[in-house]
Amino acid sequence: MKKNIHPDYHTVEVAMTDGSTFQTRSCYKGERMVLEIDSKSHPFFTGKQMLVDTAGRVDRFNKRFAKSQSIKEANKK
Repeated sequence: MKKNIHPDYHTVEVAMTDGSTFQTRSCYKGERMVLEIDSKSHPFFTGKQMLVDTAGRVDRFNKRFAKSQSIKEANKK
């Protein structure tokens, strides 16, 4: 194997979103990795859906759809 081409593989402390920590070995550049999302907080694993404000998107779609329908009807006449 070639020398001096491999990344540094060292012990890293991982902090989960709930505050728990564990140690693992990684090529991560820092000594501590703080997760923004993990299996304890992600909706896919918890089964809880996050409500996203889609009302604005739906209204915009309905307005565009109505506008396009009116244009189609005007072209048919």
